Amino acid sequence: MNAAFFKFLRQLKKNNEREWFHAHKERYEAEVKEPLAAFAAALAPKLKTVSKHVAPGKVFRVYRDTRFSADKTPYKTHAAVHFRHAASSEDVHGPGFYLHLEPGQSFAAAGLWRPDPVSLAAIRKAIAADPKAWRKAVGKLVLGGDALKKVPRGFDPDSPAADDLKRKDFICSLPFTDAQVTAATFPATYLKACKAMAPLLKFLATAVNLPF
Repeated sequence: MNAAFFKFLRQLKKNNEREWFHAHKERYEAEVKEPLAAFAAALAPKLKTVSKHVAPGKVFRVYRDTRFSADKTPYKTHAAVHFRHAASSEDVHGPGFYLHLEPGQSFAAAGLWRPDPVSLAAIRKAIAADPKAWRKAVGKLVLGGDALKKVPRGFDPDSPAADDLKRKDFICSLPFTDAQVTAATFPATYLKACKAMAPLLKFLATAVNLPF
């Protein structure tokens, strides 16, 4: 990615309408979609050094689903790619790595977002069974996402991992500056972030019976 990547996204944010986008669609393809697809393709084999079970990256569409949103702007003003676990489904609810690119708000992420009920129960059981292993996997990472107000039924409210047992999402993120994203070294920077988040992803994948 270069400076043109973020320049287009800034302009799209100011002109988030179909007429403008259609007039500049070739720029979007050349300055955003194609560079991100090339980045994802180049990263796929390198991510195999983190886990051989990471699938090739999927670049998300620019079009927003506005059916149930009060915000009817038609286009996303960020670009993103998801490297899912090869043995999980192709949606975003399986374990995997994620890259979000947006002017001033770029980040790498990893984990499991909104796992299905069976996977959610399995993760909570794994945390409850070995809180020390869980904390070691999390390390210095800061977890985000939504959580329940109380420890769910069937789990010890006095567990040392009580706060994490409340979680509905098991995700972490590491931020990037625009300068980092547009530097020639960004592939190595992103790979380093994925390696830092890998222990968390390994714990989660193992909890839901997937190899890592």
